Amino acid sequence: MGTIKLMHYVFYQLPVLPPTTYSQHYSWLDACRPLNDWLLPRVLELTYTAWDLAPFARDCGFDGPPFIWDEDRRFQLRCELDAAFFHLYGIEYGDVDYIMETFPIVKRRDEAQHSRYRTKETILALYDALSDAQRTGQPFVSTLDPPPADPRCCHPPREERS
Repeated sequence: MGTIKLMHYVFYQLPVLPPTTYSQHYSWLDACRPLNDWLLPRVLELTYTAWDLAPFARDCGFDGPPFIWDEDRRFQLRCELDAAFFHLYGIEYGDVDYIMETFPIVKRRDEAQHSRYRTKETILALYDALSDAQRTGQPFVSTLDPPPADPRCCHPPREERS
């Protein structure tokens, strides 16, 4: 890289969704909630996994203990976010299928551990579920139980030190 500055013409070419995207309502969401309200719990649960991130969690409006690292939940949360962002960027199903094939390491690991490309299958299934929700006007409902960022998925509270 020839310079440490990010020139404005380079910045404008980056594939970044405009900030207004996150305050809009989408047909695959509950009609009363903007996209940010759907994304934030998923991002928070994936991110807030240690006590030293408590200030971040409070900035996000969450004042509980950190979330337990649950590999299955984390996988589902990541896949839901991936499927949602494929929709937000307007990427068609066939292109999602192709894009997922460009991650050979993920594919090899999935096939070694699960005998199938689980990540791709899950993202495509969620992509379809979001498409169905968009087509029918019925909000997408996560299969996660408890739902994303639910306090039941947290560590026990810290004992107060005197």
